[in-house]
Amino acid sequence: MKIKLALVIMMMSLGALTVAAQGTVQADVIKTSADDLELTFLGHGSLMMGFGGRIIHVDPYSRVADYTKLPKADLILLTHDHPDHLDQAALQGVRTPGTVVVLPFVCTDRVSGGTVMKNGDVLTVLGIKIEAIPAYNIIHKRDNGQAFHPRGVGNGYVLTFGDKRIYVAGDTENIPEMKALHNIDCAFLPMNLPYTMTPEMVADAAKAFKPKILYPYHYGDTDPARLTELLKDTPDIEVRIRPLQ
Repeated sequence: MKIKLALVIMMMSLGALTVAAQGTVQADVIKTSADDLELTFLGHGSLMMGFGGRIIHVDPYSRVADYTKLPKADLILLTHDHPDHLDQAALQGVRTPGTVVVLPFVCTDRVSGGTVMKNGDVLTVLGIKIEAIPAYNIIHKRDNGQAFHPRGVGNGYVLTFGDKRIYVAGDTENIPEMKALHNIDCAFLPMNLPYTMTPEMVADAAKAFKPKILYPYHYGDTDPARLTELLKDTPDIEVRIRPLQ
């Protein structure tokens, strides 16, 4: 465990992580009352976090990193079952017999041994409080009228690290449950069209629940500068653009 933590700290102190075939990946450090939280931005909807000697992977995806070369996971969070969020090869690269995998029920037919959380559940894993937040579409739908992400299927997660609350939204729109959140220090909100939110939707949600730091992620070809422009007169929200296409 000490070796694993030392590796993560070394990578974060350099401000970048070298990932095979992907060049360098940015990282930020968030100070908490308990320990530093290191956020590594692997790309798309995939994040890696280091906290208190633990490694957390969110939606590992092989197209953004070589997961066989990354620190093994103590905790993996899966938001839903789409292949860019549930990637068996990436999971196998960082999962060990001791890894806790938190996932919605829809993923259980492909991932065994996980801990299921449904919308609204609260759980503490490895000292980290996890709240499962709904993640779904209201407006954006397939040609047959079905939402790209139906209500009640996927999760977003609020994670509490010391005195900081981090919201990873998963694939969703600016739903009422998102706007009702409070005391969010960092939020990762998706902006990949047509599947999730427009910049206007992200700005609308951010103005409602007011995260201190906002990371647009999983934004594909959407220009994140548009979000910065929309929130330029909202000084309480710091928009941080990272390479999370």
